[in-house]
Amino acid sequence: MSGGTLIALAADETIMDPDAVLGPLDPQLQTPKGTFPAPSLIKIAKMKGDKASDDTLIYADIAEKALREIQEFIVQLLKDKMPEEKAFEVAKKLTEGYYTHDYPITVEHAKELGLPVKTDVPQEVYLLMNLYPQAIQQRPGVEYIPRPHIPYYHGKHER
Repeated sequence: MSGGTLIALAADETIMDPDAVLGPLDPQLQTPKGTFPAPSLIKIAKMKGDKASDDTLIYADIAEKALREIQEFIVQLLKDKMPEEKAFEVAKKLTEGYYTHDYPITVEHAKELGLPVKTDVPQEVYLLMNLYPQAIQQRPGVEYIPRPHIPYYHGKHER
């Protein structure tokens, strides 16, 4: 969803189907222990203070930079559509961990954030989309897997 959100913010006009959603833009950092939201890495480093490991402090530093970079980019995308201070408020809301990374931002919610969203999708768009059916995904949006994860294999070659 976040890639679509960036495209929507960059567009001169955003038209969404009433059932469409956007997503938060919180940077995700890949570490040897997994992928974590930048705001969470910053939060844990502050909570641990002097007790934080060197790795945690390094990840938090990278997370702060990533957060600043995406916020500046969002403000650049939005400043022609709204006052700069409002654009920064939107950037903070979308990036600082207020929502989980897979939180669905509905049309109504996008409007509440101040994004210029319309729902009058031209019929031709739906006709075009019908030519390209999408497979239905059967996986949950959030799945918590303890680390390390060892996959379970079915069949005669089981572990």
